[in-house]
Amino acid sequence: MNAVLYVVTVLIWGSTWLAIKGQLGDVHPTVSVAYRFALAAVILLAWARLRGLPLRYPLRVHGQFVLMGGLMFSTNFVCFYFAEQHLTTGLVSIIFAMSLLVNMVFARVFFRRTITAKMLLGGAVGLLGIVTVFWPEFQNFGLSSGSGQGIVLSALGTLVFCLGNVVSGKTQAAGIPVVQGTGFAMAYGALLTAPFALVFGGGGAAFDPSLKYTGSLVYLAVFGSVVGFGAYLTLLGRIGGERAAYAMVLFPIVALLLSTVFESFHWTVRDLVGVALILIGNAVMLTNPALVRRLFGRPAEAAEQAAPAQTPADR
Repeated sequence: MNAVLYVVTVLIWGSTWLAIKGQLGDVHPTVSVAYRFALAAVILLAWARLRGLPLRYPLRVHGQFVLMGGLMFSTNFVCFYFAEQHLTTGLVSIIFAMSLLVNMVFARVFFRRTITAKMLLGGAVGLLGIVTVFWPEFQNFGLSSGSGQGIVLSALGTLVFCLGNVVSGKTQAAGIPVVQGTGFAMAYGALLTAPFALVFGGGGAAFDPSLKYTGSLVYLAVFGSVVGFGAYLTLLGRIGGERAAYAMVLFPIVALLLSTVFESFHWTVRDLVGVALILIGNAVMLTNPALVRRLFGRPAEAAEQAAPAQTPADR
């Protein structure tokens, strides 16, 4: 199941960055973010209602939903939507992959989880890959440039998203199901974004009926939000944020491939080396030594590990 959740998260989220590009135009980004999560919230909560799932929670829990919504389904995506006005979708997704390292730190700070040497090594190699890809931008970094603003906005969105992971982990630890928790959080995220949409989006179009805009909106709401976040948050609850976030080191590969086809992203040797480092870091992070020993160990060792332990009755 964890493998399925990983694949779903990687493929869907790897494609959502390109879909966000279809939201940029006459409609202000804050308006598009509000539309996206309002639609996703309606779908999730309606599904929960049809299945007869409980939808009544105390005010204290709704406070957690509000915080989660503001972090995961409002502020961070506003940052990403603006960032894609300056950077290609593949590059924004690579910066988002830094959530791996941030989640490790937050897991240690908020949940007292151990950071192993293998996790540090894998994260360091993955971060080196990110730095390799963005080396020219880092050398000429400046807030006056579009690329500099895009990097800052992407990094800020990543940091806020990881704080939302902490809140989501605590709600799941308290026994709140993913469907209801995510549905309410998305609803609050849309509500929190709405005032900014009214203030800043007044000068643009209220809606774009074109197939490009409506199609990308539906894809982002249904697949990117309902299915993608459902898979990721379920994975987060099962294996922890620091490991779940490593799906975000894989989906930039999908995003970069799509950016190559649809945005004419030109690969360089430096990009290839950086992506290779990201994949190596992923392998280091996720490799299970016990599983490797079972698969590739000596037959005697495998048989010994596979044999059931004797009980007193057997003896």
